[in-house]
Amino acid sequence: MTDSLLTETREDDKTATWWRQAAVYQIYPRSFADADGDGLGDLPGIVSRADYLAELGIDAVWLSPFYPSELADGGYDVADYRNVDPRLGTLADFDAMVEALHARGIRVVVDIVPNHTSDQHAWFQEALAAGRGSAARERYIFREGTGPDGAEPPTDWISIFGGSAWERVADGQWYLHNFAVEQPDLNWDHPEVREDFLTTLRFWSDRGVDGFRIDVAHMLTKDLTEPLPSRAQLDAMDRTSGTHPMIDRDDVHEIYAEWRRVFNEYDPPRTAVAEAWVETPERRAKYASAEGLGHAFNFDLLVADFDAGDFQRIIADNLAQAHAAGSSTTWVLSNHDVTRHATRYGLPPLRGRAVKQGTEWVRAGGPEDGLDREGGLRRAHAATLLLLGLPGSAYLYQGEELGLHEVADIAPEQRQDPGFFRGADFDGLGRDGCRVPLPWTASGSSYGFGEGGAHLPQPAWFAAAAVEVEDADPGSTLNLYREALRLRRLLQTGESLEWRETGRADVLRFRRPNGWEVVTNFGTEPFELGAAAEDAVLSTVALDGSALPAEATAWIAPWGLVG
Repeated sequence: MTDSLLTETREDDKTATWWRQAAVYQIYPRSFADADGDGLGDLPGIVSRADYLAELGIDAVWLSPFYPSELADGGYDVADYRNVDPRLGTLADFDAMVEALHARGIRVVVDIVPNHTSDQHAWFQEALAAGRGSAARERYIFREGTGPDGAEPPTDWISIFGGSAWERVADGQWYLHNFAVEQPDLNWDHPEVREDFLTTLRFWSDRGVDGFRIDVAHMLTKDLTEPLPSRAQLDAMDRTSGTHPMIDRDDVHEIYAEWRRVFNEYDPPRTAVAEAWVETPERRAKYASAEGLGHAFNFDLLVADFDAGDFQRIIADNLAQAHAAGSSTTWVLSNHDVTRHATRYGLPPLRGRAVKQGTEWVRAGGPEDGLDREGGLRRAHAATLLLLGLPGSAYLYQGEELGLHEVADIAPEQRQDPGFFRGADFDGLGRDGCRVPLPWTASGSSYGFGEGGAHLPQPAWFAAAAVEVEDADPGSTLNLYREALRLRRLLQTGESLEWRETGRADVLRFRRPNGWEVVTNFGTEPFELGAAAEDAVLSTVALDGSALPAEATAWIAPWGLVG
C-alpha cells in the first residue's frame, strides 16, 4: 500500500469513528435561543447562534426532542417522530440548521424516544377510538383491570414520575405508562412498531443527521406474560441476568442489531449512543457493541462527589469497560435531567445528604440549601478540565460553559416538569432548574434569549453570566471552555491513560500517550508540581509559583504539542 493510500484510509476511518473522541454539546431546543419571540426556543434560534457554537470548539450538537409534542415531559412525549413542532420551526428550518452546522464542521445528533409515544400520537388516538381487542391497541400495552368491576389497575407498579404506572381509559381498560400519564408505552413485540422506527431512522439520516441518542434504551422490550408480578416481586428480581420482565432484557439487542444494519446503510455509518441506566458495566457494554448501538452513556460521574477516590475508580472502571466492548466511553457531568454540576459541587456531599425513606435512600435538600456558589463553580471548573482530558467522548450541556448554577427559585405554578408534580425525586425540585433559557445579554428582554420573554423564569444573577459578559472577560468560564476545547483538539490522542503517583490520596494525575498530563487537586492544600509547572498549558486557577492550588486542575504538555 502506498503512503497516500494509507493516509486516505486513516482519514476515512477517522471520519467513520468521529464520535469516539468527540466533544458533543447538548442543546435543549426550547431553552437555547428564541428567534420568533414567542418565549420558546426554536430551530432558527439555533441557526442564529451557529457561530457561537463554532467558536466554542465543539465537534457535534445533540438536540433534545424538537418533534410535535404537548410538552407533558419537555418534548419527550412525541406526537410525530418525523416532523418538527410548529412552535419550533419546520422541516425546512431543520434542513437549514443541519446545513449551517455542517458548514461549520459541527455534526448533528438527534434524540429518538422509542419506549413511549405521546398520548396525542395518531396511533394512540386510533387505539382509544378502536376499543377493546382491536389491532390498534396491540401497538401499545393495554390490560384489563383487577377487582370485581376492573376498577383497580392490573398491578401496583409505580411510574418513574410517581403514581400508578397504569391509566384507565373510557371503556375501562388500562394502559401502561412507565413515565407520565401522557406517555403510553409501546409494544415492541409488534412488527409495525419495529418497522416504523426503522423508517424514522432513515428519515432523519436522509436529511443529513449524523447520529442518534436513544432515550431509555434499556426499557423497550418487556415480558408481560400473565400473571403479572407485583411491585415487590419486580423489585426483588435480578436486573443483571437479562431476564428481568421490564428492564435491560437481552432481547432488546435484537432491535439494536436491526438498527445497526440501517445505520450501516450510510457512508459514513450513522452513530448512536444509548441512554441505558443498567446495573453493571457488563450490561452497559452490550449497548456499546459494534453490532448494536456502538456507544453507551457512562453516567457514573453524575452521582459522584467531588472526590479523588470516586473519580479514579469511575474512570478506571469505565475505560476498562469500553476496552472490553471495543467502544470508547462517554463522560458527562450535567444534562437536562440532573442538577447542574456547579450546584452539585457547591452542596454538601451526596452521601451526606442521603436520608432513608422506607427502604430507599434519597438525597435530601434542594439546590439552594447550604449552597457555596463560588466553591461549587471552582470545583466544577476542576472537574470539567479533568473530564476534557480523558480519552473518550465528552458531552457538555448548554449553559455549563457559562458556569450556570441550577435555578431553584421557580414557583410551583411556573414549573413544567411532571416529576415535580408527581413527587419523583430530582433533588426535590424537579428538572426545570437546569432547563431555564440561556442568558445571551446582560440586559433586555429575557437576557437576549428572545423578544417575547422566556418560558421559565430567569433569575437576576443571569445578567453576570450572560454570553456577552463572559465573552469579554478573559478569565470567564466561557473562555476557559473555549481554550480547553481548542487545546483538546490538539492534544487528544489514543484511548488510554497511565496513572502517575502523586503521594496524596486527594490528588489525581494521569498521562496520555503523547505525554499530555492532567493533574487535579481535589484537596484543600496546594500540590507541588515542581519542574512540570513550566509546561502547564492551561489551569482552572493561576498556579502559585510551581504549586497547583486546592480544588483546581492543570494540563501539562510539551509545548511542541500545542505551539
